[in-house]
Amino acid sequence: MISSNDLRPGTTIEIDGEVWVVVQFQHVKPGKGSAFVRTKIKNVETGNVIEKTFRAGERLTRAFLDHKQMQFLYAVKDEYLFMDMDTYEQVSLKKEEIEDAALYLKEGMMIDVLYYKGKHIGVEPPVFVELEVVETEPSFKGDTAQGSSKPAKLETGAIVQVPFFVEVGDVIKIDTRTGEYVERVGK
Repeated sequence: MISSNDLRPGTTIEIDGEVWVVVQFQHVKPGKGSAFVRTKIKNVETGNVIEKTFRAGERLTRAFLDHKQMQFLYAVKDEYLFMDMDTYEQVSLKKEEIEDAALYLKEGMMIDVLYYKGKHIGVEPPVFVELEVVETEPSFKGDTAQGSSKPAKLETGAIVQVPFFVEVGDVIKIDTRTGEYVERVGK
């Protein structure tokens, strides 16, 4: 059991037999009445997002997810194939199950597949990935404005905002939690 006061983004809880992950939370202490926790939670199986309010100190059932590291093999249409490197068992996941992680998957990449009660329910990509820029506007001498950026298309199809000095062929590091540029790694 977990207290509603301990909810944080990424915490998984079980409500009515379904697994939910906390996306946002806010602890509210009104002038009158008792405190409460306002949350935005997402169903890990269906992807539905709802807002739910819990009383402060309310006891909730914590959902423990199993993580199994697998290698991403390839994608065909909306099917993504992963392989357990120990048993060579292959798992196929739909695009809806892996959501935004699909934007950062590169063939051969190791990734955590999430299981709940023996059923795969999603993936957790590495926090940082290094991907090559395949398309972006050329940079011009004098483009040094602080905080300015331009869109860049990566080898996986993801589009991120990058500084002006990044060019086609550069390898950049991306934070998969936010989808933001971190640094240029090389060419």
